[in-house]
Amino acid sequence: MKTDVGHPPAVTADQATALKLWVVLARAHAAIAARTAADVERHGLTLAEFGILEALHHKGPMLLGELQRRILVSSGGVTYLVDRLVKRGFVERRDCPSDRRARYAALTDDGERFIAGIFPDHAECVRETLDGLSVDEQREAARLLRQLGLAAADRVG
Repeated sequence: MKTDVGHPPAVTADQATALKLWVVLARAHAAIAARTAADVERHGLTLAEFGILEALHHKGPMLLGELQRRILVSSGGVTYLVDRLVKRGFVERRDCPSDRRARYAALTDDGERFIAGIFPDHAECVRETLDGLSVDEQREAARLLRQLGLAAADRVG
């Protein structure tokens, strides 16, 4: 689209609405992530480390590849994070009996006690952070955002 120098290109009303939604989503995510990151940082964790502990707490031992997809980090990233949690004594690696190349991550007893002790307060932090919407509005927002995410994922390469 050609424009005169110094004038922004014209956008359609639909494009303007989509752009506005994108900005609002990004700002909401940043604000929520900042609050939840601060909550887990008081326990000496990053959000990604907490995500690993939380996933293992609720789902049990997981293959590293499955854990990577669940917490949305690279394969190198999940290895690094698991290494850090192993050093803290919260996680251990276990061999996969059916595939010698695969490894499981599992909580240690100390890791289970740690995440079980901090998770209820974190869940309350998230509830408080999102209480700008009623519970019904949160359910509707989750439904709409899931629909949006699935549609966007269908358009990715």
